[in-house]
Amino acid sequence: MLGDRIKQLRKEHGLTQAQLAEILNIKKTTISNYETGYSTPSNEMLKNLANVLDASTDYLLERTNNPDLTEKDEDDIAKTMNKLKKNLINGKDKGVLAFYGRPLSDEAIESMLIQLEAIERQTKIINKKYIPKKYKKGE
Repeated sequence: MLGDRIKQLRKEHGLTQAQLAEILNIKKTTISNYETGYSTPSNEMLKNLANVLDASTDYLLERTNNPDLTEKDEDDIAKTMNKLKKNLINGKDKGVLAFYGRPLSDEAIESMLIQLEAIERQTKIINKKYIPKKYKKGE
């Protein structure tokens, strides 16, 4: 539920309802109403909550269980992995990877790509935690 996610993230950030309300320039009762499900934030307020709580709106709305990666991040990862896969299997880099002098099979390349995607996701999450918002581009 949206309210549960707001409450969870608020507590993870060490904020009271009053403190979160002050940051968002709204009343404490409004935050309480969001958390209990009595009312729902507007789209604009949902974006503001996501920004303050360092989560995506998709996470708040339970469209994903990953609070740290935005839809844009997911798209960027997918594009990077598709390009890499295309180059390794069919493109200019085909046959470049070898194990004991033998080219990797398509299955081995696919397995490697799965691991690289996990590494890319983790790296994005870690970098988001340590890069101040004012230096983040495209968010």
